[in-house]
Amino acid sequence: MEILKVSSKSAPNSVAGAVAGVIRETGSVELQAVGAGATNQAIKAIAIARGYLAPSGIDVVCIPAFASVIIDNEERTAIKLIVEPR
Repeated sequence: MEILKVSSKSAPNSVAGAVAGVIRETGSVELQAVGAGATNQAIKAIAIARGYLAPSGIDVVCIPAFASVIIDNEERTAIKLIVEPR
């Protein structure tokens, strides 16, 4: 499964386009976000991606979870959002 990393500076429309493209190609995608700002951008991107995919008859759902990631040799907790067709 492809992993897209989202930051607080990520443009939700761009991330949504990437999400829609990966879902059309492989069927599912994982978004990783560390922090409130990044999580906010990721959730907005998923909502926008639903709009991109709906005309094709693809209805997606989001499964949230936690993940541990290493950033600058320090372990951090990330929000993992798995997006896949319903």
